[in-house]
Amino acid sequence: MARTPAPGTRRRILEASAKLFGEQGVRAVGMQQVIDATGVGKSLLYREFASKDELIAAWLRESDAQWWERAEEVTAPHSGDPARQILALMEFFHASVREPDFHGCIYYNTSSEFREPGHPGRQEAKLHLKGLCNWFRDKGVEARAEDPDALADMLMLIVGGTLANGEVLGETGPARMALAATELVLRQYAPNALTTATR
Repeated sequence: MARTPAPGTRRRILEASAKLFGEQGVRAVGMQQVIDATGVGKSLLYREFASKDELIAAWLRESDAQWWERAEEVTAPHSGDPARQILALMEFFHASVREPDFHGCIYYNTSSEFREPGHPGRQEAKLHLKGLCNWFRDKGVEARAEDPDALADMLMLIVGGTLANGEVLGETGPARMALAATELVLRQYAPNALTTATR
């Protein structure tokens, strides 16, 4: 008779995987490590996630949902002020670099580990980053930016640079310029919106 997973088994697996993947990288972690970290049997693990690729995709989807919840928390106080919301999100990125357990962006990291376009991990990472780019573009439209697409692309470059440099060179490296760079980009593309955002 097959064992019935205990309540919270899936949650335990995802939490353990998040810690392992974040600290060691996705490719470096084997399913046996997940089993050891959670204490679940191999059959239970594979009942919840048929393959490592499925586990990776589920982890990134859940991380995406959690990330957007946090992004909403930091930007909601500035509702109606899109430029200030952009700055608030950049402050959030910059703050993450200062965390002692910061190991880089899981979406950029996972994408770099899996170069195959069809890999579930790469696809989920791409969806998250496209969603962020679209958010920046929408805020650019709200801010009456002259070119919302260009604004979004410039901001994505700042995000990528902040996270990559922050992981390697720390918060006192180039990542420290993230907010100043954001203000310069906003001043170029949405100068009227920036005036109210920085008061």
